[in-house]
Amino acid sequence: MNIIIIGLGTIGESVLESLSGEGHTVTLIDEDRAKIEELIQKHDVMGVVGNGACMEIQREAGAKSADLVIALTHSDELNILACLVAKRLGVRNTVARVRNPDYKQQISEMKEELGISMVINPERETASEIFNLIRLPSIAQIEHFAKGKVSLVEVVAEAGCSLIGETLVSLGKKLSTKVLICAVQRGTQVFIPTGHFAIEEDDRIYFTSEAKALDDFLAEVNLLRSPIKDVMIVGGGKIGYYLASELSKKKKYRIKLIEENHEVAEELAELLPRVTVIEGNGCSHSLLLEEGIEEMDAFVALTDTDEENMVVSMFANKMNVRKTITQIRSDDLYDMLVELDIQNNVSPKNIVSGSILSYIRALANKRGSNVLTLYRLVNNQVEAMEFLVKKKESVYGKPLKDLKIKDNSLIACITRGEQIIIPDGNTCIEMGDNVVVVTTHKNFDDLMDVFE
Repeated sequence: MNIIIIGLGTIGESVLESLSGEGHTVTLIDEDRAKIEELIQKHDVMGVVGNGACMEIQREAGAKSADLVIALTHSDELNILACLVAKRLGVRNTVARVRNPDYKQQISEMKEELGISMVINPERETASEIFNLIRLPSIAQIEHFAKGKVSLVEVVAEAGCSLIGETLVSLGKKLSTKVLICAVQRGTQVFIPTGHFAIEEDDRIYFTSEAKALDDFLAEVNLLRSPIKDVMIVGGGKIGYYLASELSKKKKYRIKLIEENHEVAEELAELLPRVTVIEGNGCSHSLLLEEGIEEMDAFVALTDTDEENMVVSMFANKMNVRKTITQIRSDDLYDMLVELDIQNNVSPKNIVSGSILSYIRALANKRGSNVLTLYRLVNNQVEAMEFLVKKKESVYGKPLKDLKIKDNSLIACITRGEQIIIPDGNTCIEMGDNVVVVTTHKNFDDLMDVFE
């Protein structure tokens, strides 16, 4: 596909990185000449210096033959205008970053007129992911396949978890709830485990299961946790606002939001009547103690500084808060999180780039790719993909144990009509199946890529 990216901030660069090696022709537009030249050198891309909302600049970037324009500048209005210009030039598919909550309703009503195929809001997407982590306190991450019928879940093998010390073979014999462990992160290492792989304490385990069986499995392995009620949020930016707003719709949550800026705190107090808004420094030891951090079930660190988020999260852990969630923007800090016992972290740029990459794979699906759904896990080291089996191949109808599957790849789940199949060696893939694959390989776009 021919793709144009307008705006090369943190998220623009992250999307470009995600597209690397995908086989697309990418052209960049930004007003920063040095940034354009740097990324042209780093990636096999083209670049145009200028205003991405200018018709002549888009023409120069080849918009007339582009399949997709992605507008990710810091200005909502410029992104919307860039999509209008792209539509005028004949681009059928556009993505716009729109962050201002005031635009939410009118954008959804005017998407077609504005020429926008997909609206992405990094802060809202991040808040939604955090909300799911609070709503499901036993898990560290959850994704969905087969229209929500299949879950891909991350849990931590904490002390007391009955998975510890067991191999995948022994678990298969002991567990009454059928799941498939498809990836394990141990420290900075990632494994696609075989049958004799043994689970250790503090492993981060990714497994697939039928969505309705998730609670049964968590209870069986002693990982089911009581619901969260008291939540403390540090940082009243857009993510903090969206999160507090979503939580306050559920009467079971008691929410405290700490914001240092006087004007912002006053505005939040007006907008969020069910939230206790506290004006103060959320990194202050005395303020956190005064506001009862040790009584919280969940603590969410959303300041603008990664290092501050890490420090207050470590303090929350020391205060025995059950669920600590940390915003981290820098990839360079990712490997430290495990060492510092920061187990639940979110990255707005990775969430957005993952959503956009899924959208691009879905567009490619119309052009021959079989990818229906795509998620990237473990700081983008693992891909989980859902494929549609729509053409006959020689490997179909044969037991998986008789097929040669590439190293570090696994058939994690099969959906056949309403039936959810957690596969074993005797399972066969049939025409019309939806098949979930987990792999450390990149850029698979067909189920046959999984087989040797």
